[in-house]
Amino acid sequence: MAIASSPEIALEDLIFSNAFAGLGERFYETRTPSGLEDARLVAVSPDAAALIDLPASELTREEFIRIASGTAILRGMQPFAALYGGHQFGVWAGQLGDGRAIALGEITNKRGEPWEIQLKGAGQTAYSRHADGRAVLRSTIREFLASEAMDALGIPTTRALAMVANDEAVYRESIETAAIVVRLAPSFVRFGSFEIFAARGEHDAIRILADYVIDRFYPECGAGDDRYARFFEAVVHRTARLMADWQSAGFMHGVMNTDNFSILGLTLDYGPYGFMEAYEPGHICNHTDHSGRYAFDQQPGIGLWNCYALANALANIVEPAQLETIVKTYVPVLREAFLTRTRAKLGLANAEAEDDRLGQDLRAAMAAAKSDFTRTFRMLADIRTAAEAPGDGGLAAAHRESLHLALGGTADGAAWIDRYQQRLEREARPAAERAAAMSAVNPRIVLRNHLAQEAIAASQAGDDEPVRRLLAALRRPYSDDPDVAVYDRPAPAGPPIVVSCSS
Repeated sequence: MAIASSPEIALEDLIFSNAFAGLGERFYETRTPSGLEDARLVAVSPDAAALIDLPASELTREEFIRIASGTAILRGMQPFAALYGGHQFGVWAGQLGDGRAIALGEITNKRGEPWEIQLKGAGQTAYSRHADGRAVLRSTIREFLASEAMDALGIPTTRALAMVANDEAVYRESIETAAIVVRLAPSFVRFGSFEIFAARGEHDAIRILADYVIDRFYPECGAGDDRYARFFEAVVHRTARLMADWQSAGFMHGVMNTDNFSILGLTLDYGPYGFMEAYEPGHICNHTDHSGRYAFDQQPGIGLWNCYALANALANIVEPAQLETIVKTYVPVLREAFLTRTRAKLGLANAEAEDDRLGQDLRAAMAAAKSDFTRTFRMLADIRTAAEAPGDGGLAAAHRESLHLALGGTADGAAWIDRYQQRLEREARPAAERAAAMSAVNPRIVLRNHLAQEAIAASQAGDDEPVRRLLAALRRPYSDDPDVAVYDRPAPAGPPIVVSCSS
């Protein structure tokens, strides 16, 4: 989300460091990017630039384009690719690592926050496993837009500063062109960063990495050997809350491997993701996920599975019994976080025992009717109680009928609306105040696949302006302004857009 302004600096004044390099060469390999020559600047995010105190004017300079394309290395940069392992689709995959991402180093902003800068698509590394190390324009646009869209929705995520592209041929399912996204995160350490050393029996490396993460990002865990248990608990709780965020927004990650799970509880590595359209709890957004392991309704359980995998990796620095006790707190934290978000989406400021069932029954009605997920929740802000309805010229009845139709026009849908109106009668807030609060948590637009594809097709044809316009709208997802509302378009009729691990 947008941050408070701070003193801005020029590119030449950026001071790079590399705390991760201090861990030792077991954790990474030094690697200079294979830059994209003569790259064009497709889009930039001024909001992401503000995180490192860069004004938007600096992002269009030729010097910045060279940095973003990996053809210039500034003083203080120490580029590297990080090592990690991971469980992929539930199976231990062994050594993985940054196969196409190269970190340039770290900038600490004037608020004292560290931000690691990484080029995704910057060429081969020691961890590329015979791949080309490139990213294609299609997948890069999807990651760039999703990173900034998720942040605007208030969901923890890595960020996207900029993206560049050129005409270099890249071979995937077909011949495509190359691109790089400039990613930002306090750290890209992931669950698999610990798992690889556990698999190798290098328990000293696990402790070194844990100390690094705790000292920099979890200082509240304190000192002493019990800090590792507190660290694990914090990660488990952040992960549970992130899953609640995803489910509340209708977001599907698509590849919830442990190497794609951030140790900071950030949404990490956007590949075959999607936002729910017609609500289908078991929807699989990744067409290469043949078993449905990462279907929408499986995501909370997979978050828990991944926490168990992390617990196994930490079992030599935390007592297994302690790890088991901690991981059992995942479900209560998840349920409480999800219920809190459900109440906010329903406009309920006061907690009542029936609220959980009210939310569950709404989703059941939406599933039966295949209601549009985003639009249906947005409609709720227009519902009025009987006491609030008089004098509105029939508008309240029209809004009720619109919601009833969205829920399939069934008797069950009408009964749910009756229950909801009765529940709202026990709320003390005025209708206008309640509606404003609901419109601040139920977005008008999300990054639907067809919107992303329209921008991708334009960029592939040489017109990057649709990417920029869509980004500007996604940064204000709760607005009803015309330049945002124009993207309130469900998928057109016809075969759905499918995405895979190459997306």
